[in-house]
Amino acid sequence: MERAEVIERLVPIMADIFDDDEIIYDDSLTADDVAEWDSLSHIRFMIAVERKFGIRFSTSEIEQFKNLGELVAVVAGRA
Repeated sequence: MERAEVIERLVPIMADIFDDDEIIYDDSLTADDVAEWDSLSHIRFMIAVERKFGIRFSTSEIEQFKNLGELVAVVAGRA
């Protein structure tokens, strides 16, 4: 799957989980940049991404994602 398609499908998930309809995707975006991105919403976000793209992440993968760009690269490679 192309990165652009992953991003297009990821933004609505982010808007829903983080309760921010004006969230703007950026490869360098992290939990520190989004007010509603806490540990619970992070788990909900990862589960929503897995469901949307039909993939599964290991716990170690989830812990290693440093930003959204890394997440998108992994999803694009698997979906």
